[in-house]
This record gives sequence, structure tokens and C-alpha cells, in this order.
Amino acid sequence: MKKLPLILSIVSLIGVLVLFVLNFTVKADKVESNSNSTVQVNNGDLKIAYVLTDSVLVNYQLAIDLNADFMEKQQQYNAEFTKKRTALEQQAVAFQEKVQRGGFLTEDRAIKERDRILGEEQEMKRMDYELSNKLSEMEQKINVQLVDSIVNYVKEYNKQHNYTYIFSNSGSIIVGAQQFNISKDIVEGLNSRYKKAK
Repeated sequence: MKKLPLILSIVSLIGVLVLFVLNFTVKADKVESNSNSTVQVNNGDLKIAYVLTDSVLVNYQLAIDLNADFMEKQQQYNAEFTKKRTALEQQAVAFQEKVQRGGFLTEDRAIKERDRILGEEQEMKRMDYELSNKLSEMEQKINVQLVDSIVNYVKEYNKQHNYTYIFSNSGSIIVGAQQFNISKDIVEGLNSRYKKAK
């Protein structure tokens, strides 16, 4: 898997979760609508900010470290699989050559060798499936860990800044004034917290 699909899946997952969490956990002042469909907020202004989640993920050291670990494990799995696959292909070629030159003493011996190679082929398919599942599970755990880390930090951040809503740009914001972009603050806070935890 390439780095971009991992980042895009994390971005979309974070965006959905941030909106979900904020939608159900941030308690805004009562909002009333009048007949002209305008929104009024009692006791103060509607305070909104947004986070560029792709920017956060590219600059958040935990995301960088987790992605590096994931890529290293993926390379290890791929190297292990390629090594075994190459060895099996070499055995199959050797078997074919031996059959063509009549190198087996009996037909029964040739059938046993063919069955052994076919069995290893099935084992390779099972191994490929298991490795793909392991990588997929690792990717999901990384996504959950990053979402949890970012959402928890945004909640803490909001305790000091008291925004009514904090949006993610992953599908929700088309245009936003730069003064409401809190991505830099979020990245700095996340990285500071991560360095302390390390």
C-alpha cells in the first residue's frame, strides 16, 4: 500500500469522527430559527473554527512515526512473501525440468512431488491472505489511534478557546477565512503532547 491511500483514509475517518463527536458532544447555546431561516444564538456569538486534517496528519509526529512503522512492517512482510514465492517458483521450474528429462524413478514419486509443490502454492495463497489481513488490521489500529489522539486534543483545546463548532475540512468546508483555521495550533499542541509522552 502506498502512503497516500493511508493518509487519505485517515483523513476521511478523522473528518467523519470529528464531526460526529463534535455534533453530539459540544453543547452550544440554544439556537432558534425565525421564519426567514436565519440563525440566532442566545448569550453571545457563534464561534466557529476549522482544522485542515490533511495538514495535521502530514505534520503530526505521531502520524509520521506510525506511518513509518507501518511502512517498515509492510516492507518486511513483502520481502518475506517475495522470498518464499521466489523459492516456490524455483522449485516448480526444477520439477518441470526433472519431469521433462525423466528424472523421476517412478510416476508415483513425480505425483508426490507435484502435490507437494501444489500444497506449497496453497500455503502461499493463505500466507498472502494472512499478511494482507495483518496489514489491514494494523492500518485500522493506526487510524483509530490517530482519530482518538486528535479528537481528544481538539476537545482539550476547545476548553480554552470555547468554539461553538470546530469543523474538519474533509468534505465539510469549501471556503474558510484563514483566521478561523486552527490547524497550526492543533499540530503544535499535538506534537508537544506527543514529545512529552515519548
